[in-house]
Amino acid sequence: MKNEPGLASGFGLRFNEGMPDRKSASKSIKSAAAQLVRDLPDSASWDDLMYEIFVSQKVEAGLADLKEGR
Repeated sequence: MKNEPGLASGFGLRFNEGMPDRKSASKSIKSAAAQLVRDLPDSASWDDLMYEIFVSQKVEAGLADLKEGR
């Protein structure tokens, strides 16, 4: 799992940028989540999926902090 490319490693989960309302954001989140699942290897476990989600959230939070100058 660690060597598999995922959205977290590619910074592909950028669902908050330019999203004016919650409905648009949730559609983008759904497609980002679907892509994350597609990028996992067939042998991935639930723990692997949860790890990718966690890392993606942390990367997004870091990018938002960077954008805000923190």
